Amino acid sequence: MRFQRLLITTLLAGFISSNPPAQAQEDLLDSLMPKLGDEATSDTVATLVPEVKSVAPGKPFSVALKLQHPAGWHSYYLNSGGIEKSPEIKWTLPEGFTASELQWPTPEVTDGLFGKSFSYSGTPVFLTEITPPANLPAGSTITLKASAVWQICREGQCRDEPKDGPAKFEIALPVNASSEPDPTQVPLFAAARAEIPQPAKDWSVTAETSGTELRLRLKGVTADLSQASLTFIPDYPFIALALDGAGLTRDGDDWLLTLKRVTKDPVLDQPVPQGKEIAGVLVGKSAITGESKVVQVPPTKIGKAPAAPLSLAAFLPVLGGMLLGGLILNLMPCVFPVIGLKIMGFVQQSGQDRKKIVLHGLAFTAGVLISFWALSGVLFALRSAAGPGQEIGWGYQLQNPWTVLVLMLLMFVMGLSMYGIFEIGTSVTSVGGKLQTKQGVSGSFFSGILATVVATPCSAPFLGAAIGAAIALPPFQFFTAFTAMALGLSLPYLILSIFPKLVDLLPRPGAWMESFKQAMAFLLFATAGYLLWVYVGQIDLDNMLNVIFGLTAVAIAAWIFGRWHSPFRSRRVKTVALVLTVLFAAGGVKLAAPPAKSEITWEPWSQARVDELLDEGTPVYVDFTAKWCATCQLNKKRAYPKEVVALMKERGMVLMRADKTNPDPAIDAKLEELGRSAIPVNVLYVPEKDPVITPELLDAGYMKDLITREVPLPEKK
Repeated sequence: MRFQRLLITTLLAGFISSNPPAQAQEDLLDSLMPKLGDEATSDTVATLVPEVKSVAPGKPFSVALKLQHPAGWHSYYLNSGGIEKSPEIKWTLPEGFTASELQWPTPEVTDGLFGKSFSYSGTPVFLTEITPPANLPAGSTITLKASAVWQICREGQCRDEPKDGPAKFEIALPVNASSEPDPTQVPLFAAARAEIPQPAKDWSVTAETSGTELRLRLKGVTADLSQASLTFIPDYPFIALALDGAGLTRDGDDWLLTLKRVTKDPVLDQPVPQGKEIAGVLVGKSAITGESKVVQVPPTKIGKAPAAPLSLAAFLPVLGGMLLGGLILNLMPCVFPVIGLKIMGFVQQSGQDRKKIVLHGLAFTAGVLISFWALSGVLFALRSAAGPGQEIGWGYQLQNPWTVLVLMLLMFVMGLSMYGIFEIGTSVTSVGGKLQTKQGVSGSFFSGILATVVATPCSAPFLGAAIGAAIALPPFQFFTAFTAMALGLSLPYLILSIFPKLVDLLPRPGAWMESFKQAMAFLLFATAGYLLWVYVGQIDLDNMLNVIFGLTAVAIAAWIFGRWHSPFRSRRVKTVALVLTVLFAAGGVKLAAPPAKSEITWEPWSQARVDELLDEGTPVYVDFTAKWCATCQLNKKRAYPKEVVALMKERGMVLMRADKTNPDPAIDAKLEELGRSAIPVNVLYVPEKDPVITPELLDAGYMKDLITREVPLPEKK
């Protein structure tokens, strides 16, 4: 027995480490477990029993699936607690009949091979309620058909039952004006119903989430649950078992049971989908009398836990942290170029009307405040609407690749403008604007908005603790905290505008300002580069070349605009320049736009893997490629549209990529064996056929013809 336990663990560990698709994992487990379960001394005896001798039109009745397990073996609850299979029954009913879901008895909590399991030993009984139609004619006979499967396990051994396929059942019942119970089955159904947990009559249950926690709130409970050993058996695999009162606390008149989420399957190493409701069974056992009480928690939607306001003493450090964080943001590369250019504006205003200088400071501050309120308002709405297990944070807008693309293009284009490739109006960017004019005030306001937009990528590393605390606050404290952050960002500008004598300490205007402006361009280029890194991580590295070409096209558009759309050019030249600017800019954005998710999956190439697949009868397609190979990149765009990928999947092909971006002796040796010295090289291997080396340039038509001609359809099993 110990050897079998060790064998299962070793096989699963080695299999899981290779991380194959979930279906392949299921297939392995299905094939593995029955073989190890063949030591059972006998099979489960299954019977399907109706509680009535006859049925009546429109009157529901129950049918029991009784499973008598071999000694020492057990089956499983709706949620097994692991990877084991629960009993399933499928009905074939006469027209108009309906069947309920299985009604599950309270399971036992037992030790399984990979943790706690929820199981049934002995002879569990599962009820199904059948409802006949109201117009069922009396005097007829109806036939109910069903098929059932289940799994039994013991001490790390499991097998599917029945061995030869689903158990088949057929029940014929007469139809009378009134239903006639079967007296011989009354004890069976009474005992089965007693085992099915029912909702509490005197108290209610609600579910809430707070951060990563799930909580059951028990309302109206008069008993002292601290004197009971309370266990929660979940119906869903994303909720962990709560055993012996763990996580149980008192909250006023309510009891709170804190539950842990299961985010990853411990056996298959796959993510566990997070649900939107909680359901399960509460089992309470008195520490004094030993008496047990079982209560069903019906499917309960998970709501948001109300945020508790902080005391003033606790809230002030949050405000201070947000204010300090806003000040720090002025030194970040994401923000400093904008702030630096505004300081240049102060230099230009030295000695001018103080009221106008203050007006610019207030306009900048208003831009920061309004944009912070808008962004924090969106964040608050997302927080309120977030589903279970979804956490929303400041800067999370950068999870959207379109947002990152827009910011990247904005930083890149502003950098080109600051470097002198072209000039854009101060009403749009406030760069070099005349701050004493109305247009300059608008520019100051826009600068405040822009500073906020570009600040969000920088804020997370420096404001993690403060923002984390602020996001969980109730509405008033939430918006107050983000207002403090906005004031921190705008404070230096505001101080310089209110006390213009401080501006006099800055250097006087001169030729150095153009150099300073161009120097600021490199900070913007650095920010655009950072955003490019984020963006490529979202759209996949293989698509980076398109983004580079897109940015090049945008730069050409900016150069054309700056070179030929100047005031001293003729109207015709400016019109042509504007048209070319729009074409290049639109083309650049289209090239850089987030691509559709590729449906093609490549494995890393190795000759050993190719030989293994061919021995199994699987066709293989190998792409010998490199990042620096321009023709290879062209082939990727032309040769593998959706219809070609669908054809490859239909024929059961495995696709492999031999990447020689960096030197690889094994790839070089294989190319020499194929008689090729340069890439691209694409090879189709079909079992029992010679390899087919494709032409260098590929297109979808050639690929469809090649696959259809050379790769046979897999045989149906």
